[in-house]
Amino acid sequence: MVALLAVVPAQADHAEPEPGPIHAGTTYGWWNKGVVWREEFEAPYSGPTGPQWQGAGAGEVVHQNGMLTLNATGQGDLTATLAGAGAEVGRWETRLRSRQYGRAGARYKVLAELVPAAGTAENCGARNIALASYAPGSKVVDVYARTLPNVAYKARNPGMDLRRDRWHTYAVEVTRERISWFIDAHVVYTEARGDLLSGTPLTVRFTLKAKPGKAMKVSRMQMDWVRHWSLAAPNTLPVDAPSTRAGVYGQAC
Repeated sequence: MVALLAVVPAQADHAEPEPGPIHAGTTYGWWNKGVVWREEFEAPYSGPTGPQWQGAGAGEVVHQNGMLTLNATGQGDLTATLAGAGAEVGRWETRLRSRQYGRAGARYKVLAELVPAAGTAENCGARNIALASYAPGSKVVDVYARTLPNVAYKARNPGMDLRRDRWHTYAVEVTRERISWFIDAHVVYTEARGDLLSGTPLTVRFTLKAKPGKAMKVSRMQMDWVRHWSLAAPNTLPVDAPSTRAGVYGQAC
């Protein structure tokens, strides 16, 4: 069960020259049509989330000043999962930032993923797609798409500024032919190997992932918005990009 803690003051600053108004949805023409749903987290201003977001773990999952906020206590994983049937294909994007506090403890991993929707086997993460996976304060964002029985197509995007409270936008486009990843309105990888296109209904999950058995730094991740488009609007720019590399996902079950 998620424990509700005292809310730490924070503000979503839309005036800074950081990714926000310019994102993949506008740059590639998705915004023109095909909006399936959008979460702007504008109401309530602060307090419990609506029933569509299911929190689990040690810490709190709340609306906070127009953002979905995960505050982890340093005692394990904390997740927020979007309820509902999910979708096999589409475009998903979020604007995200994170922060860690103090020097003691190991660093959480920040995860923004598509995961099997309710009622679909998760296979210990073996069918997840990552919009972003990184450690706060690092300079590298990992992306991946996993498929059964234990294959992981993965890649790294270096040169990132992931210091405290730095906003970035992350998106993924899943079609019947390929998966493409976008960071800060630029396509960074496109993978067309057919075995990763499983047809699994997917939904959004945000996670602060702890290292097993380790004391973790108290940490926070915040989402300014999350949006999902269908494939109705064609891309207005090419999505050609380097391929990922095939590897093994050793935690599949």
